[in-house]
Amino acid sequence: MRVANTSTERIDRIVAAQREYFRSGATLDIAVRRLALRRLKEALRKWEKPLAEALWSDLHKSYEEAYLTEISIVLGEIDNHLKHVARWSAPERRRTPLKMFPSRSRIISEPLGTALIVAPWNYPVQLLLNPLVGAISAGCTAVLKPSPYVPNVATVIEKMIADTFDEEYIATVQGNRDVNAALLDRRYDIIFFTGSPSLGRTVMTAAARHLTPVVLELGGKSPCIVDCDAKIDVAARRIAWGKCLNAGQTCIAPDYLLVHKAVKDEFVAALDREFKSLLGKDPHKSRHFVRIVSDRAFERLESYLADGDIIVGGNRSREERYFEPTVLDNVSPDAPVMQEEIFGPIFPLLTFDDTQKAIDFVCSREKPLALYYFGSREMGDIVLRRTSSGGACINDTIMHIANENLPFGGVGNSGMSSYHGRESFDVFSHRRAVVTTPTWLDLPFRYMPYRMFALVKKIL
Repeated sequence: MRVANTSTERIDRIVAAQREYFRSGATLDIAVRRLALRRLKEALRKWEKPLAEALWSDLHKSYEEAYLTEISIVLGEIDNHLKHVARWSAPERRRTPLKMFPSRSRIISEPLGTALIVAPWNYPVQLLLNPLVGAISAGCTAVLKPSPYVPNVATVIEKMIADTFDEEYIATVQGNRDVNAALLDRRYDIIFFTGSPSLGRTVMTAAARHLTPVVLELGGKSPCIVDCDAKIDVAARRIAWGKCLNAGQTCIAPDYLLVHKAVKDEFVAALDREFKSLLGKDPHKSRHFVRIVSDRAFERLESYLADGDIIVGGNRSREERYFEPTVLDNVSPDAPVMQEEIFGPIFPLLTFDDTQKAIDFVCSREKPLALYYFGSREMGDIVLRRTSSGGACINDTIMHIANENLPFGGVGNSGMSSYHGRESFDVFSHRRAVVTTPTWLDLPFRYMPYRMFALVKKIL
């Protein structure tokens, strides 16, 4: 199945209609935004089954995983915004210094305007609709671009959005990279892009032509450090789960392992056991193990197997795009598997004998989207202070994304800006500084020729 490319003429009509609709002020009322959020929530409930079936067709994603990692996260985000949007959008008073008497100061949050939201294929529901919640909450209109690599999901989302909203408010555009190029050639008030760092550079270059603000949610090689005092069984279970989720096709999946030499053998044995505990002795038969998205992605993953010695897993089926969770030993830090984000169920394993060396290794590379440390809380805090990443977990993986009260985003090569909760509202808003000065008093000191300047200097 393939989705048809949306024509440039239709893209122009949608963008023009959304600009006009936004300028009409139709999205400014908080009651209107809350109604739209409730409609999106009702739509998710109505289309939950078709979305789950489409996720199974495109990715072999089970209903349970689809609900936990896609639908429930969007529902939680909607509820959070419904609860708080009135408070978030209220004017915020700020202190006014005496030198400005009798003025008053405040900040008002105003929507940026028309947003372009471009989503990837790995979590095609969550990563398209979660930003949409922020756009609606802030009072923006939105053009949605799903990934063509998950055509069934993209088709269902298009139908759901068309069934729920007028396209002058929220619309879906479909197609390949030619459509992406056409979309990026138009002017928006904000671009929200989730994808790879290389494509993020393309988006940022396009946005620079119009000085359009961008949110880049990218990726990178998220390290997973297992120290000598880690609780091995718990660490192995949580790391195995973080890598098995969506078959490792997760932007915050633990990408590579840095394991203390003293616990390497014990940890590898425990990790092998936990893979089997999660997926069974033959993961191929598990309905909870996602397939690789495309033949091209499968071939890329398969090429990494030459970069080390397989010590866990390694079984695969090209025809079904099945790839067993695999651990590679004796990997060079310069090997391709250690240069590119893996985005699959392969774990290259490196060792260290001093935690500072693990810290130095992480810091010698691009800043990752996530960092995971297993060991003492005290050393975990040291690792956090001496490294940088978009987010982090101590003695866990993935779970920082599950808290809608925490910002989610990258830093450096892994992205810029963040969202979820209040941050989602803010990222689609402009915080506008406003000073209101009454007319009943007009002090002369600020006007030329600046009389009584010595007194004015003292006040300042």
